[in-house]
Amino acid sequence: MSESNSTPRHHKPKPLAPVDFANFPGGADPARVSEAAHLAAQALVHHGRESTDPEVTRRLVELTDQQGVEAVAEMWAESPARSLPGALWRLYALRASIQRNPERIAAYYAAGKDVAQVSKVVAGVAEPLGADEVRAMADTILSGAFEGDFDVALERFAAFCRVVALGQANHADSSEASNGDRATLLTRNARQLVHTAEDLEHSAAAWRRGELD
Repeated sequence: MSESNSTPRHHKPKPLAPVDFANFPGGADPARVSEAAHLAAQALVHHGRESTDPEVTRRLVELTDQQGVEAVAEMWAESPARSLPGALWRLYALRASIQRNPERIAAYYAAGKDVAQVSKVVAGVAEPLGADEVRAMADTILSGAFEGDFDVALERFAAFCRVVALGQANHADSSEASNGDRATLLTRNARQLVHTAEDLEHSAAAWRRGELD
């Protein structure tokens, strides 16, 4: 798997809205921090992938636990969605959001998994499904970004996003008659979550070509 990075790919950022999670504050002007964000992302990924120490991987997975999600957001959240720092931000934001409300995410995933059979297999959440399984899945996927194939980690989280988006759509349908506002919110978040999945899939393909920077 190529780990080389060449010319940066600049794409219009898309809004991050994993599931119905609250958006985290983004911090500074991306024009002022773009180079630093890319360099930090490259250093973190390559350091993690070069290390054989499981303690290093654990610390990288728990980066937002140690530094705070706002600090990670300030570093990467304003980066283009389809870039290395943008992809890393999405991985960390998804994990942080799952850790914050695993029961709700598990419920959305359960509602979507029977429809999205292929994505369910790719995501790889253990059965029987519950909060603990969803939390463990997030840690396992993020660990795989440093211990395994980075593109596979991106694709697994993308698949997870697609399953949860379908679950949200199902919840929206069920809520429409009794709570129209909630149904509208869930529908909007599901659409944005599909955009996040598309960004992660695009980044995975770019990584395989050695073009994710």
